[in-house]
Amino acid sequence: MGKIISIHSFRGGTGKSNITANLAAQAALQGKRVAVVDTDIQSPGIHVLFGLDETKMGHTLNEFLRGECTIKEVAHPAGAEGREGVQQLTRHTIWLVPSSINGKEISRVVKTGYSVDVLNRGLNALQKELNLDYLFIDTHPGLNEETLLSVALSDTLVVILRPDQQDFQGTAVTVDIARQLDVPNLFLVVNKSLISPELKEYDQLVQKFRSDIEAKYGATVAGILPLTIDMANLGSADIFSLRYPDHVWSKELRKIAETVLAA
Repeated sequence: MGKIISIHSFRGGTGKSNITANLAAQAALQGKRVAVVDTDIQSPGIHVLFGLDETKMGHTLNEFLRGECTIKEVAHPAGAEGREGVQQLTRHTIWLVPSSINGKEISRVVKTGYSVDVLNRGLNALQKELNLDYLFIDTHPGLNEETLLSVALSDTLVVILRPDQQDFQGTAVTVDIARQLDVPNLFLVVNKSLISPELKEYDQLVQKFRSDIEAKYGATVAGILPLTIDMANLGSADIFSLRYPDHVWSKELRKIAETVLAA
C-alpha cells in the first residue's frame, strides 16, 4: 500500500496548493505512481496548476461523494493539457482528482457537507485501483471535522506556514492536534520567507530561522521557501519547479520533496 501525504495549513493563502502540486510532480519525476486529490472542496483550485480545463473536467470529487460515479472515474491523467512545465508529466504516471469549481456545487457542499467515511473509502480504493506509491491530499485550511478525519488517515502531514504571527499561533494548534491524532510523520514548511537568497549570509540566516522554528514547535522543518516575485508572476499558470528547475525556490522544493518522500 502506498503512502498518504496530506498538505495542510491553518489559514488560507499560504501557498498550500502550489506546494502540493510541486511535491507531487517531483514524486512523479522519480518514477513513482502518484495521485493528487483536491479535498479543498469549498475553494478548489489545484486543477489550474495542472492545466485541467474546468469546462472539460468531466467527473469531480463532488459527484463521487454523492455516489454518482466511482473514485477511479474522477482520476484524470495530468500533463496532457498543461503548459511547458506540466507537459513534462506526460511521460510519468500522475493523476489529479479535482473538486468542482461550479458555484452551485460549492454552495451545495457548504450547506450540506459530505461524508468523511465515503471520502476515506474512496481514498483507499484509489490507492489500490491505481497501485499508487503516493497519494497527496490538498486539504481545506483550518481544523474542521472533515479535514481532521482525513489527516488522521495520513502517513505524513506537511504543515505550511508563513512568517506571520497568526500563522505561528495557528500552526501551534495544528501541530498539537496532529500529535493527538498520532500522525506518524510531521513536517513543517515555511513559505514566503522574507530572507533574501541574494544576501551574502543567506545560509546562516536560514539555518538560524530553521532552528528557531524547530525549537518553537518541536517538529522538523523540511524546508524554507523564499518569497519570490517570479512565483507571483507565474500566477499558478504552471508548476513552478518544472517550469524553472534551476530557480532557488525549485532547488529548495526538491530538498523538501526528498525529505518528505523518504519518511
